[in-house]
Amino acid sequence: MLAVRVIPCLDVHAGNVTRGIQFGKAESGELKNVGDPVEMAIRYDAQGADEMVFYDITASAHGRATMVDVIRRVAERCFMPLTVGGGVRTVEDMRELLKAGADKTSINSSAVSNPDLIRQGAEKFGSQCIVVSIDAKRTGPESWEVFVQGGRKNTGLNAIEWAHRAVELGAGEIV
Repeated sequence: MLAVRVIPCLDVHAGNVTRGIQFGKAESGELKNVGDPVEMAIRYDAQGADEMVFYDITASAHGRATMVDVIRRVAERCFMPLTVGGGVRTVEDMRELLKAGADKTSINSSAVSNPDLIRQGAEKFGSQCIVVSIDAKRTGPESWEVFVQGGRKNTGLNAIEWAHRAVELGAGEIV
């Protein structure tokens, strides 16, 4: 029997955890601020969460780097694996997050625009550190396609085919 693992996923926008409604609403300002990411991580850790995932939901769309300072503060106060995504565009970005205390980096838009980034990250840090996140949306009765830029831009890629390719390139996990 599989073990149950509790893995909270916190969507971060403008430095605050937001209620995860729809990615597209971040641009219109309709997301609700629900707290500080460090304080929320501390609470989840105290309640026994097995792992924590942080997604900076507008970093890619705005061309910003992801939240290294937040991850450093969480890693100093919590003892659980951390996965971080949003704005991770290079192997150096991955390195900075891992140095700050992340255990895994999650890539989405950058993996689609530069699939070799998956291979480069896996070769440098190991597949266990590379998570490829896929925003898939139904585009037809039997069709799911990959969207990037926080779910705003359709790539036309078949989501299942892209997941298989990401694994072939070295992704250790698909979300």
